[in-house]
This record gives sequence, C-alpha cells and structure tokens, in this order.
Amino acid sequence: MNVPQAATETSLHDQVRDEGFAFVHGPEMRALVEHLAPLADWEAFAASWNALEPDTYLAATGRFRRRRHATFAASRFGHVEPRPHQAHYQTLAYNTLQGDIERWFEPVLPEIATGATMGAILDFCRDFFGGLSPDVAHWHVEVHQFRIEATAGAAGEPTPEGSHRDGVDYVLVLLVDRENIASGTTTIHGPDGRALGEFTLAQPLDAALIHDPRVFHGVTPVTPLDPAKASHRDVLVVTFRAADPG
Repeated sequence: MNVPQAATETSLHDQVRDEGFAFVHGPEMRALVEHLAPLADWEAFAASWNALEPDTYLAATGRFRRRRHATFAASRFGHVEPRPHQAHYQTLAYNTLQGDIERWFEPVLPEIATGATMGAILDFCRDFFGGLSPDVAHWHVEVHQFRIEATAGAAGEPTPEGSHRDGVDYVLVLLVDRENIASGTTTIHGPDGRALGEFTLAQPLDAALIHDPRVFHGVTPVTPLDPAKASHRDVLVVTFRAADPG
C-alpha cells in the first residue's frame, strides 16, 4: 500500500516524476495551496456541491451521479482564466462508457468558478504541473465537481468506467466532503494492471496528484455506513492538458 508521507512541493514533484502519482494528506495540501492564497470562501465552495445537477449522460446507462463542469486556460506564468462554457469530450480510447460524444454539463456556478478557493487550487495546479513540464507554455484546464451518492440498495460508483486514464497530462483529485460513506479508495495501476498504490480520501483536501499518461486511476464503489441516512462523496477533479496558444 502506498501511504503519503509528509509532503513538500519538492518531494511531491519527485514522487510524481518517479512514480507517476502522489497522495497528499489534507492539512499538507491546504498548506501548499494556502501558500499561494487563503481559501477564504471554503465554506461556500464546499456548500456548492449541494447545488450540483444530475449527470444525465450517466443516468442513461443506469448509473447516477451529480456534477458541474468548467473550462479554463492557463499560461506558464500568467493567471488561470475562465473560458466560455463548452462540452467535455473524451475519446472511446479513454472512456469506453461514454467516449466519442460531446457531453454538456451544467456549468460551475460563477461565484464558485471565480472564487478564492477555486483560484488558489488552480494556481497551485498551474505551478505544480508547470514545474513538472516547464516546456509547456499553455494549458487547457477542465474542472469537474462530482457528487456520488449511495443508498442501502445501490452502491455509488465514483469511476463507473473502471480504472482509467483521462487523456490529459495531469490530474488533481481533491476531496471536498464525505458523509456517511464507507470505502471509496483511490487506486493507482500500471498500464499492465499491476497495483501501484491506494489511498482513501477521507478528510477535506486529501488529494491525489496523477501523471495521466503513465498510470491508470480508479475509485472503489462507495456504500453508506448507516443505510438509513443520506450519504455522499464530494470531489473536485482538475485536469491539465498541454494546449496550443490562442
């Protein structure tokens, strides 16, 4: 089992460069992000997961989750700027469940997309991923808010497509909240299927940093601890892909 050690940006760079991934405990992740800017609107940021909309594309396959989506552009030394709302697209090579279709999700609420917490997280990603790929001048950035719900009769599936790659360069998976949830372990595998590490995102800001071309990632299904109560697992996923300028 791969368990995160005390993290510095340098040690995390080394882990991602050497192993293709790193796990970070929430307090250490918060310190790294707040080194750039305070998470001044964290409570409103976390509460925005209560306003996510159903993923109608996934419902068509007999599964269920809630989400919102936003797109940004980043440059090596510049601000991370919001882009006009657009579709999320993956090829079948990366998403056998829903590939080769344009999926239009409800946008991240404007006050959340441009708020202090989102800005700090995106700035951290720009600096961290940019440090791993210093030759990349421009990035296409996508942000996904996910809520997975579980009931006594139906486990929630954070990654219904199974262990996968996203077809990008880098991925941040950041836990925002989990309520009455068992399991939901993030797993990392090599291209040959060999298990490389696992870590349960359990506390706010627990995170996984992933070099997508090198490793596959997935999350085990979640079930309610108390079947009589509501349960959810809220995560923010941020992806960075090298982009042409313009």
